[in-house]
Amino acid sequence: MNDVPKLIVMLTYNDHTVKNAFDIFKSCKNVKAEYWGFKEEGLPHDKMRELYSYMKDCGKKTVLEVVAYTEKECLEGAEMAVEYGVDILMGTIFSDSVNELCRKNGLKYMPFVGQVEERPSVLKGTAKEMIEEAKAYLKKGVYGFDLLGYRYTGEAFGLIKEFVSSVKAPVCVAGSINSFSRLDEILEISPYAFTIGSAFFENKFEGTFEEQINKVCEYISGVR
Repeated sequence: MNDVPKLIVMLTYNDHTVKNAFDIFKSCKNVKAEYWGFKEEGLPHDKMRELYSYMKDCGKKTVLEVVAYTEKECLEGAEMAVEYGVDILMGTIFSDSVNELCRKNGLKYMPFVGQVEERPSVLKGTAKEMIEEAKAYLKKGVYGFDLLGYRYTGEAFGLIKEFVSSVKAPVCVAGSINSFSRLDEILEISPYAFTIGSAFFENKFEGTFEEQINKVCEYISGVR
């Protein structure tokens, strides 16, 4: 879809928003990453609203990723995204009710594909099934897809490559990108975007939180 995949910095650890997300963002607001987000669990609603407002004031694009598996929970997450004025809703199991809410409010919707379970989430299914599922959702007007590629129980690289090449829409590869070798795979496949959260907190890219973000941004943009 694009030459340089977008890094979405997720202020999350093990699929939950960290308690000090506001302070971390404040200390890193001048880094090279434009896209920032977190999960629907881990912070009180007023703190989420405050943080998204601050991110927008700093000129960032905002993302809410909802790890939920029932239509009721997914719709509640989507309503939060609308209330907070985020740019992109990622995650949720697709439903017409969530899709309609997003379309009505101009919210870019990128649902999960495949069989997503547990928290931290895992992905099951076949590439063929996921591609067919994605094409059906595209006909209903979704913006793109949240592919938990490195959470896949099968061969991750093959799945991600086949899915991105077959689905003509933005794909975000989310979860468990925790090494430069995986960044190399992302660069080879060139999806629309990818997320990194826990890996920054585990210092997988070595340095302060700010240094790691800039290091990844420079790496994917070809600055060595």
